Amino acid sequence: MTAWIVFIGCALFLVYIVVGYPALLKWMSARFPRPVSKRRIQPPITVLIAAYNGAKYIARKLDSVLALEYPRERMEILVISDGSTDETEEIVRSYAGRGVRLLRVPRGGKPAALNAGIPQTSGEILVLTDVRQEVEPQSVQNLMDCFADPKVGVVSGDLIIRGADREDQADVARYWDYEREIRKRLGRIDSFFGATGPFYAIRRELAVHVPPDMLLDDVYLPLSAFFKGYRLIVEEGARAYDYPTSRETEFNRKVRTLAGNYQILRAYPKLLGPGNRLWLHFMSYKFGRLMLPYALLGMAVSSLFLPGWLGKAALGGQILFYALAYLDRFATPGTLLKRLTSPCCTAVTLIVAAVYALKVFFVEPRELWKVTSAGKMS
Repeated sequence: MTAWIVFIGCALFLVYIVVGYPALLKWMSARFPRPVSKRRIQPPITVLIAAYNGAKYIARKLDSVLALEYPRERMEILVISDGSTDETEEIVRSYAGRGVRLLRVPRGGKPAALNAGIPQTSGEILVLTDVRQEVEPQSVQNLMDCFADPKVGVVSGDLIIRGADREDQADVARYWDYEREIRKRLGRIDSFFGATGPFYAIRRELAVHVPPDMLLDDVYLPLSAFFKGYRLIVEEGARAYDYPTSRETEFNRKVRTLAGNYQILRAYPKLLGPGNRLWLHFMSYKFGRLMLPYALLGMAVSSLFLPGWLGKAALGGQILFYALAYLDRFATPGTLLKRLTSPCCTAVTLIVAAVYALKVFFVEPRELWKVTSAGKMS
């Protein structure tokens, strides 16, 4: 009987976190929306780009920023080179005649780069964006319109993943679409817990110093605004475009973000208590994700002790799931088998990442940073 209680409890928890909570959130965002009071405003802004060895993308990025439909005299552009050793700085200097400033800092990671760069800015609103993603011309103006609402402290752009060439890239893109919907719906009822790191804006007076070893500066900064009573939202009309990533790259990124969540809990313990006005959502979303591997472990162990054919079916279903994930490395792209194995492998990869993220308690956090093939920190 105990084995059944553990198995069913873990299974229900898994279903709630993956399916039930998103469905509940969809209903709540439709039933209890909090509209943002938007109007056209054009405050002075600073576009901040922290880059490490981003020579492959920096010119395209700066062209994208310079093409923004926003008054040029009200926009400063600052690129912070985090000790780049490639041609990034040389390329940025070639844009000096178009008003782009370069700040070179010793290699110290993105939080240290932002800490050095933000005091050098003059804009009322800071637009933080990474080197890889191009932004649509009207995107920044659409971000600014949201700041007409005095309750809004942080506005994220809507990050779109370009078309994928492989099954694993498509799976990662589908996972991001799932994540995007949760973020948008949380923003509709109040706030989501952080910002879309590659492209978001924050009121300058809300930008606090980020601990240099913080893995999630795009969560630490916005949460400071959240606990001051401001809203953190997504503006769907502010689109940025990213390139598809492989499952391996997503694994490294997920390890970093989940490890960063442990740091965030230490930095903002109020997230777990009554000081969090969105406690149910945090526990169902961020904290629940951290607990998923343990729910799966509970299901696996308890199913060994389940009696009868139902117990054998429960165990067999789990074995089949993990077997399909393992077979993905042998499946031929484009086949039916690959379409079955690839989602299973991606799910297992993300689950393993959640366990591997515990490494943050035993190593220096910066060891969990990886340089992606796109020339930015993942």
